[in-house]
Amino acid sequence: MDLLKVKDPAFVKDLDVTQMEALSADIREFLIQSTSKTGGHIGPNLGVVELTVALHHCFNSPEDKFLWDVGHQSYVHKILTGRADRFDTLRQHDGLDGFPKRKESKHDVWETGHSSTSLSAAAGMAIARDIRGEKYHVLPIIGDGALTGGMALEALNHIGDMGKNVTVILNDNNMSIAPNVGAMHNVLGKLRTSGKFKRAKKDIETAMKRIPTAGDKIAGAAERIKDSIKYLLVQGTFFEEMGYTYLGPVNGHDYNDLITNMEFAKKVKGPVLMHVVTTKGKGYQPAESDRTGNWHGTGPYKIETGDFIKPVGGPPAWSAVISDAMLELAQGDKRIVAITPAMPVGSKLEKFATAFPDRFFDVGIAEQHATTMAAGLAALDMKPFLAIYSTFLQRAYDQVVHDICRQDLNVMIGIDRAGLVGADGETHQGIFDIGFLRGIPNMTIMMPKDENEARHLVKTAHEYDAGPIAIRYPRGNGLGVKIDAEMKALPIGSWEVLSAPVDVAILTFGTTIPMAAEAAMELKRQGIQAGVINARFIKPLDKDMLHDLMKRGIPIITVEEALLKGGFGTAVLEFAEEHGYDQTVIRRIGLPDEFISHGSVDMILAEYGISALGILSTIQKILPEKQIRA
Repeated sequence: MDLLKVKDPAFVKDLDVTQMEALSADIREFLIQSTSKTGGHIGPNLGVVELTVALHHCFNSPEDKFLWDVGHQSYVHKILTGRADRFDTLRQHDGLDGFPKRKESKHDVWETGHSSTSLSAAAGMAIARDIRGEKYHVLPIIGDGALTGGMALEALNHIGDMGKNVTVILNDNNMSIAPNVGAMHNVLGKLRTSGKFKRAKKDIETAMKRIPTAGDKIAGAAERIKDSIKYLLVQGTFFEEMGYTYLGPVNGHDYNDLITNMEFAKKVKGPVLMHVVTTKGKGYQPAESDRTGNWHGTGPYKIETGDFIKPVGGPPAWSAVISDAMLELAQGDKRIVAITPAMPVGSKLEKFATAFPDRFFDVGIAEQHATTMAAGLAALDMKPFLAIYSTFLQRAYDQVVHDICRQDLNVMIGIDRAGLVGADGETHQGIFDIGFLRGIPNMTIMMPKDENEARHLVKTAHEYDAGPIAIRYPRGNGLGVKIDAEMKALPIGSWEVLSAPVDVAILTFGTTIPMAAEAAMELKRQGIQAGVINARFIKPLDKDMLHDLMKRGIPIITVEEALLKGGFGTAVLEFAEEHGYDQTVIRRIGLPDEFISHGSVDMILAEYGISALGILSTIQKILPEKQIRA
């Protein structure tokens, strides 16, 4: 089938099982071919091909509301709703989003870049439907990993209590990004193997109703007998006890099983949980056999071999630099414990987990729990290292404020993917953490200029016993600098002069230091002495250096790969105001007050003037008499 010509999913309703199986094969081939060029979340989507086709066969999108959770499993939905012709732009600047996008299609009714939100949104939609007297179906499709999130469990409880007509489709592939952990995972594991329960319960009820005259009464009285068998065959009827009609386990790759259960779910009054068992990466051997999470989301790859297309060798990943430094310190300090909310692979903690299995904890998709657990460890004089993506740290903001900072506990937060992340787009850009952390009392925030300084800042954090401390580091690889033999702690709040300021000072940190250095070199050729300051401590500021610069009266440029509002540049402005430096010219370069879409990091930076050229242009406006050529 020519998927590029598909404009509306209604055609799926007229297909029989054989035709849907052929369509599934075409979709899988299309996905493999397309993502081999663009990269993307290939594993999750290969696993939900039949499930997605069956949903569009049985239900009516967009009248019926499909809420994908996490939204990276929505590619098949996008194909069936007329977007296959844009897949060559997937996750590229101004191209097709890698997650559901309301502006992109009327069939995307809820945006889910973060996990565990669909059930709460579904509850809201069901309430709105009932208040208006409407009749559509609400169908959150949630992964087993996402179901471990506290928010999902809160909503699951509320929906069951309300008794609203919501059909929860649980896509259980026994994986999230890394293998799932926790008690909920174990419950689902037992349910996956419990096919006998569904058949046994039905057979008992049918047999009792066949008894003459008293059959119905006996069948009704036998509920406790059936329940006893239920508990015998299924250890933990978690969902039924919460008020759901449980359907499953359903073979997520068998259209007859899927359609039969979906049609039954449409007739049930009250909440339904349809437990669909799928295979992540189904139909493409490298992805299907992956148990580490490498095929959850990929860059381009070779279809024939499954080899990823990426540079060979080169500098280590920032995540590896940080985690390796923590591992090195942990060998001499038994107090160090590493915690991650379902990101052991992304945060490069596999070596730590292998070396210290009793001091490594993957808590699943549970950022709030991870954060307060770290606080609990610190309260008893341990040295917890919480490795968490910037975009996921914001999900645990209250815990950072209330449990870590308010109690002034010695937790080290490794803020991975700080700054722009590129292809995953606005739900994943790590551009808010400076703004939301800087205003919290007791918090210290750092960011290194290179791998060597990163190791020293890890050592700094380890020796710091005056409260919480966060180290930011970007996605991608380091610079390939020489590494010192030993780590050393740096004075808290100390900045580094990379080139002496005479006419103007550029204050920056982390990923934007190279562009500042490039701008300074160009300015030097034009007779302007621009100093570059490595402001590696974002909080506290280096007050001595700021006093010196502002007393000299030279202009100051701040540059950051983060949101300007509440950011580092704002902190410098606040310092000037607090100390009466009313005449100091300060200009800030950073990201505006908006959500930043997907695309290459370099392209986005250039678009917003966060570049050597942008710095030159800003300085030109401050020092026009110098005739700087931007």
